[in-house]
Amino acid sequence: MATLIATNTIPRMPITLTDTALLKLLQLSSAALPVGAYAFSQGLEYAVECGWVSDSDALDNWLTLAMTESLAKCDAPILLRQLKAIEQNNTAAFAYWDAVLLATRETAELRLTDTATAAAMQRLLNSHDVPLSMTDAIDPSEKSFVSYFALAASHWNLSPRAACTGLLWSWLENQVAAATKLVPLGQTDAQLVLSKLLEKIPAAIDIAEGVSDDEIGGALPALAMASAWHESQYSRLFRS
Repeated sequence: MATLIATNTIPRMPITLTDTALLKLLQLSSAALPVGAYAFSQGLEYAVECGWVSDSDALDNWLTLAMTESLAKCDAPILLRQLKAIEQNNTAAFAYWDAVLLATRETAELRLTDTATAAAMQRLLNSHDVPLSMTDAIDPSEKSFVSYFALAASHWNLSPRAACTGLLWSWLENQVAAATKLVPLGQTDAQLVLSKLLEKIPAAIDIAEGVSDDEIGGALPALAMASAWHESQYSRLFRS
């Protein structure tokens, strides 16, 4: 049985980075990172198609809920646990939390988002000589993007809070970029939405730091339904 790692006692600390670590954080959280995240709307394409998201206010609400009720209660808490598992060289815990994260994906497309970007991230980190031995105990087709993100963040000496900031920012930027094409939004409106939402990232990380092991998991039925229905959407731009 893997040793479960609680993070709800972690005190909130300001993010302080060396110049090198800051640059690595920017690289890791950039939309230009070649992992294919731009190809996945994560249910947003269907939400736009059926009229749930039709303007910038609706987009703000959709993404705020996704960030606070899913990423802040699932992806980010698991990232914190993966970082701790790496620090302790606990391969059993690392494999356990990787499996937990994939088990929370409610549709084939949401799972594909994780595994496809994870495979691309693995190739990228191999080219940067980032040690990946922590993943040896995991089936190659059952690895999540968050696990590889944690390996990169640990290798580049990013603090847990900085790593969470990068993860949430990269997700948010890709979602707003997708909405710009789908809603559609003008560039100015898209940047206004992005500016409002990025201010909510620190609070989302606060939530993540307080989530206990048995509280991990999101509950967004509309997102799950949008993702499932997207599989048979007549015309689409994105893979999910």
